[in-house]
Formats: sequence, C-alpha cells, structure tokens
Amino acid sequence: MDFKHVSVLLEETISNLNVKPDGIYVDGTLGGGGHALEVCKKLSEKGRLIGIDQDQEALAAAGKRLADYQDRVTLIHSNYCDMAAQLRAIGIEKVDGILLDLGVSSYQLDNADRGFTYREDAPLDMRMDRSQGRTAYDIVNTYDEDRLYRVIKDYGEEKFAKNIAKHICRARAEKEIETTGELIDLIKAAIPAKMRAVGGHPAKRTFQAIRIEVNRELEVLENSLDGMIDLLNENGRLCIITFHSLEDRIVKNLFKKNENPCVCPPEFPVCVCGRSSKGFVVSRKPIIPTDYEIEVNKRSKSSKLRVFERSSNWQSGDFKNGKYRSKKGKFGSD
Repeated sequence: MDFKHVSVLLEETISNLNVKPDGIYVDGTLGGGGHALEVCKKLSEKGRLIGIDQDQEALAAAGKRLADYQDRVTLIHSNYCDMAAQLRAIGIEKVDGILLDLGVSSYQLDNADRGFTYREDAPLDMRMDRSQGRTAYDIVNTYDEDRLYRVIKDYGEEKFAKNIAKHICRARAEKEIETTGELIDLIKAAIPAKMRAVGGHPAKRTFQAIRIEVNRELEVLENSLDGMIDLLNENGRLCIITFHSLEDRIVKNLFKKNENPCVCPPEFPVCVCGRSSKGFVVSRKPIIPTDYEIEVNKRSKSSKLRVFERSSNWQSGDFKNGKYRSKKGKFGSD
C-alpha cells in the first residue's frame, strides 16, 4: 500500500514558517513529506531540512518524495521529543523553524494492518513506531477497569467510558480481545442504541483514547514544546497543527506560558519575578482550514494551526492584567 496523506493547512503552515532560503528547518512529524516538500522548494543549496518521524514506513515514503532535494535533506527515525539530542548528534544547535502535524496520517488510518481504523477488522496495534513494544492489545487486555476508564474518559472524552471499560473487562475474562472488530462490538454494546445513532462512529472516541495512550501522545507533546522553542533562532517560528481539543489546549496553554511566564501578582505595577518571555503567539486565534479544504479533505475539518515566534524583544512587561500588548502598543484580551 502506497503511503498517501493529504497535508492539511499546507499553504497556511508554510506561509507562517517564514522560510529563509539559507535557513535550517525541522519537520518533527514528517509523515509522507507533504509539508517538508514545500519547505524544500523555498530553500537554497545552503538551506537544510531535517525530517523526523517515528514511523519507518513514513520515512521511506518521504525519502522518495524528497529525492530531488536529497542534498539538503536529512531523515531521522525518532520521536520529536528527542529532537534536541538528534540535532546535536548531527552538529545542529539552533534552527529557524519547526513544524509538527500531529495525529494519525491517512496512510495509517487506511492501512488496516496498523490497527488504527474502526472501519475494518484488524489486529489491535495502533503503534506509530512499530519498533516499540506496547500495543493497543496490551492496553485493552492488561489495564484494570479503573485505569481503562480513566484513559477512555480523559483521552477520548467519552461519556460512556465507565460502561465501555466494564464491558471490556467482562469480555476479556472469558477470552482475550485480539482485534479491532471485537473491540468495536464491545463498545457498541456499552453505548445505548439511541446514542450510537448520532455523533459519528461510536468507537471513534475510544479508539482515539487508546491510540493516545499507546503512543503517549499528550505526554510527549506537553514535555517537548518548551525545548523546541529553546531550539529556535531569533525570529524563528514553531508551527503546530492539532486535530482534537486535548492537543490544542496543551499547545495554546504552553504557548501562552512561554509568551508570558511572569508569576507576579496582578496588582504589581512591574514584573519582579525575573521570568522573561521567549517570544509571542503570532495569531491569537487558531488558524483553521477553509470551507474548500474541508470539502476536498474531510479529515482536515478538526485541524487547527497555532504559531509561536521566538523573540528577545518581546518582554514580560508587554502584559498587563491578563492582557497582551501588540507591537503597536495596544492592549487586548486573548
């Protein structure tokens, strides 16, 4: 099966990266290389693109797609949480831009063998990095009922999480749950019929939750953003595309914290805590796909792009009573 993936918010992301021809850029979730290809087109012979992905099939596909630019491209099999160490290993300390396109690729969803899809029966897997040990099978069959409930509730925001966890544990006491089809049947049985008829596929939220747990997606994201901002050169940008509210909330909050790390009480006229801003959020509201993009690529519907720019000129003093000051000096709420 060919690695196919339509890059969402492609023009918006590349535009916001502000690609410099001689710059160094990192695509931390390379996928099929759609975003990376557009970055490469803007690079000179001195420019450089480092593509990182934990999926070896994605790296192979991206290598073919970026073949015309192989003199300026370095591909690395790793998780973006190890970005700083991987860059140091090839002699890079700072970069001019980083992009992350989070979530699951179309290839991973459409390839039933990967176990991400709830539309076909396949072995329970859901690993983005197939060299790692833990799979969806392990989570479904070894987590106790309370831990399963927490995963499904917290990561899937599923209102029937408790009943789904109960059905899973009851079923596996008789026989281990081995396939996505078996899991889907249990989820359907745990959700009232009238609720199954609305809101999309009844297994969608539970599958999302288990996938996030398998790949530690939210943990990795939360622990990586500060370090990625530290990797940026002056005026370098970090562009992140999210696909659900849990990811977007993490990105939004950490961007705000890096923009305004001050912990002084609001009544203090000036900052005395000494925590300086690393830069600013480029767009106060997330950038979302156009109606046309959603029409041609329905998987883009929930995507949001947030952008952070590294800037030593943006100080904690640019904030007052929970409001930010634009470069024009006007205050406004977030």
